[in-house]
Amino acid sequence: MAPTVVNEIDRLLAGRTRDIRLNAELSRLFRMRSWPQTSKIIRAWMVWVVILDVLTLAVNAALLPSEAVMKMLLPASILPPAAIVTAIVFMKPRGLKMEALALHLGIFFILLSVALVGVTTGGEYYERHLTIMLFVAVTAIIIFPVPLEWSMAIAAFALGLYLVFQVQNPDIAAENALAGALFFASGVIATVVARRTAGILGHKTFLLELRDRSRLADLTDANSRLELLARTDPLTGIANRRWMVETLNRVWSSGVAQTKGAAILMCDIDHFKQLNDSLGHSEGDRCLVKVAGIIQSSMRDERDQVARYGGEEFLVLLQDANEEDSVSVAERIRRRVEAASLPNPRSTVGAYVTVSIGLAVLKDGHEVGSFEALQGQADEALYAAKKNGRNQVTLHVPPQSAPA
Repeated sequence: MAPTVVNEIDRLLAGRTRDIRLNAELSRLFRMRSWPQTSKIIRAWMVWVVILDVLTLAVNAALLPSEAVMKMLLPASILPPAAIVTAIVFMKPRGLKMEALALHLGIFFILLSVALVGVTTGGEYYERHLTIMLFVAVTAIIIFPVPLEWSMAIAAFALGLYLVFQVQNPDIAAENALAGALFFASGVIATVVARRTAGILGHKTFLLELRDRSRLADLTDANSRLELLARTDPLTGIANRRWMVETLNRVWSSGVAQTKGAAILMCDIDHFKQLNDSLGHSEGDRCLVKVAGIIQSSMRDERDQVARYGGEEFLVLLQDANEEDSVSVAERIRRRVEAASLPNPRSTVGAYVTVSIGLAVLKDGHEVGSFEALQGQADEALYAAKKNGRNQVTLHVPPQSAPA
């Protein structure tokens, strides 16, 4: 989430719950999260309204005179299409304005249908169906987790229809119709207030969820950075000794090295102490960074790994490599370091930085039980390269078995 969103969440949660108001971006996020549940509730409510309308009409047809039933048919037929169309609209997201229009029109015609059933039938059904209409509106207000303005519109439709039809009710006086409207208005308004409280609590729960998610993301990111720092050499930016040891353990324990072959290169900068003494530690650090970059760029692909293993020593792991591949990579590293012409005036090899490389290859028919054993062979080869004049690649040759 953007920092502005996180700051707004903290600001809202720091204040009073009743003062929570979501801005445009938080409203959009809340709608995205709540839409599946909201649409499912609205669709289910619409379906059940249709079912109850049909069942009520069927019961009336069985119990009431046919004349009364015929009067109910036309107004009752308004409800099913209004509810079904509204349910269809909420099958998928269609934009806030369209959904608001669909819900408002659907609810209005549903309430109008229920009211007209009583008005056209007359008698005891008149006021009874107006009361049922209010009950339908109240259930919609309570159940629908929609914006407060939508709930207020439903309340206005219900109270408006009730008042209009009750004023025209021939069986009661106008003042009684107004008193009844005021009585029911208090209950409907209380329901809207309860809906507002539920909406605010829903928003607060949403904000708490977003804050927890943000903090978890920050914690995960911080842990990732710490893990990266713990496994990365801070000077050269390549892997450090800890990461390489873990990689070697993983490769050997999985059996990949034994089945596909592997090689270890121990690369050491020649006369690095003399470089530091003559040019200073800052130039020594620059040399280490340059050499690390050269070694890394000399790898074949992601199978090959390099790490700074000591002060001026680098370990290279070549997976799925034979002797020819390994020597080729080692020679490429040696040549590129020499060609970089990094100054080392007190080196006995030459005026520029060079590296010595010891190489050990895991071959078929030669048992190497651990990476430490293969690394030991590479160290022996590195020692031999240093002893024989430096700036060279030396391959470890396993001792020949004595003849029987």
